[in-house]
Parts: sequence; C-alpha cells; structure tokens
Amino acid sequence: MLRAAARALTVSSLNPKVLALADHHLGGLVARRAQSMQQELDANPASHPFSEVLALCNHPHLLDRSEASFMFSSDAITRAREIVGFIPGKTTGGYSHCQANSIVSEFRANADKYGNELSSNLTIFDRVHMMMHLLIRGKKDGILCPIPSHSLYTDSMVLRGATLVPYYLDESRGWSVNISDLKKQLDGARAKGIAVRGLVVVNPGNPTGQVLVEENQCEIVELCKNECLVLLADEVYQENIYTDQKKFNSFKKVARSIGYGEGDISLVSFHSVSNGYYGECGRRGGYMEVTGFSSEVRGEVYKVASLSACSNISGQILMSLVMNPPKVGDESYPSYRAERDSILSSLSCCAEAMVSTFNSMEGMTCNKAEGGISVFPSVRLPPRAIEAAEAMNTEPDVFYALRLLESTGIVVVPGSVFGQVPGTWHFRCTILPQEEKTRQIISRFNVFHEAFMEEFRS
Repeated sequence: MLRAAARALTVSSLNPKVLALADHHLGGLVARRAQSMQQELDANPASHPFSEVLALCNHPHLLDRSEASFMFSSDAITRAREIVGFIPGKTTGGYSHCQANSIVSEFRANADKYGNELSSNLTIFDRVHMMMHLLIRGKKDGILCPIPSHSLYTDSMVLRGATLVPYYLDESRGWSVNISDLKKQLDGARAKGIAVRGLVVVNPGNPTGQVLVEENQCEIVELCKNECLVLLADEVYQENIYTDQKKFNSFKKVARSIGYGEGDISLVSFHSVSNGYYGECGRRGGYMEVTGFSSEVRGEVYKVASLSACSNISGQILMSLVMNPPKVGDESYPSYRAERDSILSSLSCCAEAMVSTFNSMEGMTCNKAEGGISVFPSVRLPPRAIEAAEAMNTEPDVFYALRLLESTGIVVVPGSVFGQVPGTWHFRCTILPQEEKTRQIISRFNVFHEAFMEEFRS
C-alpha cells in the first residue's frame, strides 16, 4: 500500500503571524450568504421577506440603451451582462469576493482539462507575493529563487527577513533549469540550517525569455514532490510564445500528466492581466490557483487574501476576458484574432531583430527570445570599462547602461538588478517598442556600442 505523500505546507508549518491574525472567515460567511441570498432573490423574488440584499450600487445603464448595439459587438454586450451578473451588487464600484468569479474558474479548469478543481482553489489578487506571508516564518526559512529573475520575489523575501536560496539558470543551455545545481543549492541551504519551504519557477522567463521544455518541467515537479517543496509557478507570460519548437505547458498540467494529484504535490500557479500580449499593467488584476493544500491551509490563504477585501473589480473583469477570450463564431472574434496576431507577430519580429543584432556586436551573445517580453544579452566589457565603473563606485553593467542612456536615450535594465553569475554582465532590453522604433533603437545601439568598445579598448 502506497504511503500518502507528505504535505509541503500544513497549518502547523505556516507563518505563525498569519495564524495570529484576526480571523475574517466568519465575516466571509456572512458575505457569501448575502451573495447566495441575492441569487435566490433574482431567481425567486418571493423567496425572502425583502426585495434585495441592500448595497450602494451603480446601475450599468449603458447595457440597456438601444445605441449599445451600434457601439459594441453583440458578444461584447452578452459578455458584459454575464460579468455584471457575477459582481455582487452588479457594480464595479463595490467590493467583490476575494476568490475567483465563475468565469475565471471555468476557463482555468477547462484550460488544463482538470475540471474537478474549481473556484475553491482560486484567489483573485493584485500582488503575487501574498503567498510569502504564509510560507515565511523567519530568517531561518528560505525560498529557492531563479537567478536571474524579476526582483519581486527576492525583494519580498528581504522584506520578510527570509533567506534567499539562489539557483542559477543555465545560460549555455538556453536559460534552462539545471536540476543537479538546484539540488546542490537545496542541500547546501539545508546543511546551514535553512528550512527551504518552496521553489519559484518563472516560465516563460523574465528577464531571460526562455520557455521550459516539458522534460525539464517534469524534473522540477519530481524534485518538489520528493523534497516536499511548494512549487510557486509564475506563468504570467504564457500567451507570449515566439517559437514553433516549443509550447507553453502549465506546471499543473505537467504534474497531472505524470500522475500526481492533489495529495502528491503542493502547487501555486500565478497569472496576471498585467503581462502577456494584452499588457494592461495598470489594471493590477490576476489570480493565484492553489492546489495540493488541505482545506485548513486554504482557509488561511483565504484569510490573508481577505485582508485587502478584494482586488480591484476592473482588473478582475479584464482577467476574466484574458482567460475567456472571444471564440470562433463570436462577432468580435475576427477583430480580436487580428489584433492579437498582429501584436504577437510584431513582438516576435522585434525579438528576432534584437537577438540578431546583439549577436553581431563585439563581445555580446544573446539567447533566442522564445517567450516573454525581453531579451537578456551578455556583454563582455573591456577591463578598462570595468576599472572606470569601479572608479565611479558602480557596477560595470550599470556604468554601461548609464553611458548608453546618456548617448542614445535608450533605457535598458542592468543585469545586476536581476542577479547574474559573478563576473558576467548582462542587461535586459524589452521587445515592446513598435517595429519602426526598434529599427531606430538597433541603429543607435550599434553606433554606441562600437564607440564604447573602442573608447575602452585595452
């Protein structure tokens, strides 16, 4: 008889500060009951001795105006009515439940073809670092984080006084995850008394732009299961794929495909409306799917999420549209498909042009951008340039980026912001500019780099 897998996170191993928080769950019970009563009233106005669950609300009057059909497609109007129906009070100016609405939940389940896992696993959020509140109990707790990676995770750990356990992505193999190095970092941290709680994986990569192959993902899943780690999967660039040789696979799908269910691995998957080809960065909407946790732990997740009442409604609406876009047969589908394909094609062309240009420059190498929104070239700076940077008490890649900015007006982010193998220098360059501007950027970059290398040549 197989022994049940140990849980990577239990109530007893949560951050005790979370357990000490005032429990808002009872208030949540009232709110949920109010929502269900409103639904009962909508279905049967005589079901209660009152006509509505009172709330200050705005009336979505535009949907009831005849001119709406001339301004919007029929499926857009239908979708708007459907979304408004899920919002408590039917107004975007009020609060909502901090867990997912039915539209997001349904798509997430269908996307991975595991429909038995529904909205109880989903939490709508504005910031992805919420899970750090639960995982991190003190400075002896650690999280494995990829280097280079977005500073969101490393900064969250610093703020919570945790220990960063870095693992370096393998640049020579297209920024893949080297499992043997990952295991070495894990064992080394544990030997120092660090309780490693989880593993962050960013796929597609930021700033590195790689898309992990399924074999590599399976290795990561196996490691997390065997080592009892919570797998924190940042999958916010999942629609931005620029190669025919690879496709995006969610870690949930990979875990289920190799036979691991709810009781085998603890997994948190992140997605956001701020990223991807839609790039609504200011809307601050996203979701976190929590699987492989007990009902008690999910209750604590809900408690932490409820501290901010709810994420903004506009972000939630856009998230539902991202997860459930127009389909073939919808009136708006042709325009949606044309705009989406145009954006992704432009991003792909810009990425290809930048990678080709950087690889042609003296002292530079750049892996292909397979996904995401950026490229991350390596630049071998001349010794004299490094000396000049040291004389200014700054990092060499920062020195290079500042000189580039002063000379061309081009802004890149130094690799030291994201972390890099000691002794190497990189910078992140986005592929977001329009194609005509990309050509201008490439031309200016070429002129600057040639002059820079010549100025500091030994």
